[in-house]
Amino acid sequence: MSEIANFSASQLLPLYRDRQLSPVEATKAALERIDTYNSSVNAFAIVDEKTALVEAQASEVRWLNGNPLGLVDGIPFTAKDLLLTKGLPTRRGSKAIITNQPWEEDAPAVARLREQGAVLLGKTTTSEFGWKGVTDSPLTGITRNPWNTELTPGGSSGGAAVAAALGMGTLHLGTDGGGSSRTPAALTGVFGFKPTFGRVAGYPSAHTGTLFHIGVLVRTVTDAAVALNVIAHPDVRDWYALPEEQQDYTLDLNRGVAGLRIAYSPNLGYADVDSEVAALVRGAVDVFAKLGAVVEQIDPGFANPRSIFQTFWQVGAAKLLGGFSPEQQAVIEEGLQASAREGDRLTLSQYIKAQDAREALGRHLQHFHQNYDLLITPTLPVVAFPVGQNRPQSYIDNPQQDWSPFSYVFNLTQQPAASVPCGFTKNGLPVGIQIVAAKYRDLLVLQAAKAYENVSPFVMPVASL
Repeated sequence: MSEIANFSASQLLPLYRDRQLSPVEATKAALERIDTYNSSVNAFAIVDEKTALVEAQASEVRWLNGNPLGLVDGIPFTAKDLLLTKGLPTRRGSKAIITNQPWEEDAPAVARLREQGAVLLGKTTTSEFGWKGVTDSPLTGITRNPWNTELTPGGSSGGAAVAAALGMGTLHLGTDGGGSSRTPAALTGVFGFKPTFGRVAGYPSAHTGTLFHIGVLVRTVTDAAVALNVIAHPDVRDWYALPEEQQDYTLDLNRGVAGLRIAYSPNLGYADVDSEVAALVRGAVDVFAKLGAVVEQIDPGFANPRSIFQTFWQVGAAKLLGGFSPEQQAVIEEGLQASAREGDRLTLSQYIKAQDAREALGRHLQHFHQNYDLLITPTLPVVAFPVGQNRPQSYIDNPQQDWSPFSYVFNLTQQPAASVPCGFTKNGLPVGIQIVAAKYRDLLVLQAAKAYENVSPFVMPVASL
């Protein structure tokens, strides 16, 4: 069972087809991992073992009859507890959510996976409404890093990242409104992918609007491609969804990076990066050069857009809390309440100026990608830090300093971006590089990540919790 839990989707599917393994066995292996390790790491808000086994048994029958439902029939998956799931409450990490209501709808990505036979294990933890870059909430408490349980896995998709790292399921849906999938991917050593905005349909609309991407956290790049083949489709409920694209993300995944023009920016021109992190990222960039890419160290040439991002984030928080009664607002975390108050104070003129600045940033990067196929940066300037903190200690002492300066830029510009594991510090903590491409070039990001993975395989934590 322990070995089965580590299998990727691309390993499980041929085993199902050849009747060497059953979806029931794979689901039981994932549930066994959850039962063994979740008490130590708190990655799940809800586990639905009974329904998962029923769905796995139905999948087993389909495979035995030679009639699988789709591309991921029998693959165990999880959904972050910000995404709607039919039959299970979506509590969003908050005591403000009324759970005594019908839960009759799947979010588009959940629906696409279920339509093709994937087995939902449960809902993974999130910070409250995904508002911060660590994963703890008033509802579910603290989620912990599998490499060191005294440290955070990051957030807000921390539960999905931890589940991926420990084999508690195969495919894990996460969200990313400012780094929420890439941050925990980097801090836990898994692959986190944020597709182009609209590539994966979303519903209902997030309070952060067009910053909000839906993606995956997995143990291999190929599994991200498998998942994207299923979930990267429009949905009539999403007005922003991109049109249907006839793309198989698993084809040509191994094209390599030879001849690609890669810009390497150690700090985007304004970030402070830990020396160990910087060295590991530099080593990873050298790998791309050895694989035949033309690498140039260059900053993309824009000022820190944090103030632009904060405007949208704070207005979104105000919109979110405005939909709750005073009694509900009272049980919401003070940090989120404070952000909403800042949003209420912003004027329409300030918001329009932020929109203009966002457009200018996006235009700037579109021009930048006329000369460079890819941009590589650190995913984060730091490694995992103690739980119970919203930021590393040195950044607590200097609240104006930004501990996640590399991620939200590409939510503003809506570009595809991935965090790729690139090694460990001397204390054994994972570090990630971020690979970014121009809008709509999602496959190129996956191809580059796969090229790196082929020569530097990702390492998962030893199950010794």
